[in-house]
Amino acid sequence: MSKIKDDVKKQIEKRRTFAIISHPDAGKTTLTEKFLLYGGAINQAGSVKGKATSKHAVSDWMEIEKERGISVTSSVLQFNYGGYCINILDTPGHQDFSEDTYRTLMAADSAVMVIDASKGVEAQTIKLFKVCVMRHIPIFTFINKLDREANDPFDLMDEIERVLGIKTCPINWPIGCGKNFKGVYDRNTNKITTFVAADAGMHEIESHELDVEGAEDQVGIIGYQKLLEDIELLDGACEEFDQDKVSNGEISPVFFGSALTNFGVETFLEHFLKMTTSPLPRHSSIGEISPFDDNFSAFVFKIQANMNKAHRDRIAFMRICSGKFEAGMEVNHVQGGRKIRLTQPQQMMASERTIVEEAYAGDIIGVFDPGIFSIGDTICSPKMGNIAFDGIPTFAPEHFARVRQMDTMKRKQFIKGISQIALEGAIQIFQEFNTGMEEIIVGVVGVLQFDVLKFRLENEYNVEIRLDPLPYEYIRWIEDWENVDVARINGTSDMKKIKDLKDRPLLLFANSWSPQMVLERNPGLKLSEFGTEH
Repeated sequence: MSKIKDDVKKQIEKRRTFAIISHPDAGKTTLTEKFLLYGGAINQAGSVKGKATSKHAVSDWMEIEKERGISVTSSVLQFNYGGYCINILDTPGHQDFSEDTYRTLMAADSAVMVIDASKGVEAQTIKLFKVCVMRHIPIFTFINKLDREANDPFDLMDEIERVLGIKTCPINWPIGCGKNFKGVYDRNTNKITTFVAADAGMHEIESHELDVEGAEDQVGIIGYQKLLEDIELLDGACEEFDQDKVSNGEISPVFFGSALTNFGVETFLEHFLKMTTSPLPRHSSIGEISPFDDNFSAFVFKIQANMNKAHRDRIAFMRICSGKFEAGMEVNHVQGGRKIRLTQPQQMMASERTIVEEAYAGDIIGVFDPGIFSIGDTICSPKMGNIAFDGIPTFAPEHFARVRQMDTMKRKQFIKGISQIALEGAIQIFQEFNTGMEEIIVGVVGVLQFDVLKFRLENEYNVEIRLDPLPYEYIRWIEDWENVDVARINGTSDMKKIKDLKDRPLLLFANSWSPQMVLERNPGLKLSEFGTEH
């Protein structure tokens, strides 16, 4: 028995699970591709802006993603490198899909923040960063696109500290940028790595390691002088590396490079693996659950419908929190109040799937969902009873529209399609407070999600819809609603009462000051900006 346990323990210790976050176009998907290249998962890395002849990025699998060159849904990718088993959660950068990203961050143990060296910290990066801070997860920064003209590295560091409020500790330092980008200096080893680009970054690149002394010829006199000045400044002005502070999310180690040409990617990967930890304990209704607990437990953080066009299927993605998973094992589905067998478990390589027989704490698996799972559900070994992991917050939609189907004969497909897409969490569905499903209101975080909804209903469910925008921008959940007489709430002229699919009442407002006025008019009423699933 102890042999198995040791074996399981070793497997869990090898796991590293992280999410990649960034503003659109900072190079996040490209960086993911290069990680896979080094892990031997793909032989040739794809680029997002693919030409007809070149490969599309592996993680962008949906039609609409290939059309627009952006990631719409989070992908889960697994590969092995240097004795570690790595699970990458690639998240959509576009703000209109940020809700998917927020939920994905709940499944990660650390985050890699990609920043465009010419643009610095952008709006979406700030939002996602806040979610990481809320969870106290370690954040590693990769400053990308040094093969192009870039801002001064000291200015970039200063901006990260000023805008995000986190201290930075550069692990390496760039020598030049754009055409003059010669390589990076490693502060720990005091060595310079120069690079030679190969096939526009499609394959691994050659690198040469040099001592700082005598590297003048390779990096040029100007670059060399500047480097010596920078090293002196760095030693005097920068935070010291402190592993504990990194693990608590108080300091972000910073790396420089170019994902497109592969400069600095492998260096980053090697350092990152040393600085991150194996899977962390998770908070549940009975306290902390250790990843090394004998019993299996997991939670659903994402549901994706129709990944396989031939079989209109739904996959529930689960993050394993403890123990070992075995195919066909019987588990408790806590929220559903039943025992189930997890059949056909899969691991993903974007749309490429492999059936897995076993997986361990830290891994992400996809299981077939016959329509029983919701986001935030807990799955665990029957021995653990009915534990529940903390619910995943529902983020407030900011855009609302009334949805009508064009062909009334297709009512059934319409309800099925819209309900399934809502279960994935990309949209939220509401109804008028006192009517049934006749009138459906859809809420989204970003307007692009309306396009995706329309596209998917037409292509996957053969249903045409019309969207009529509504003037509301603010939504509030009513706390303790079972004990509130919603019909008697004294509202404002721009307020609308609606309910979600679980019959929970909510309030919509057109003006930002209205929620406060409603609170003043109704003493004892409590409103929340986040809804929790359970």
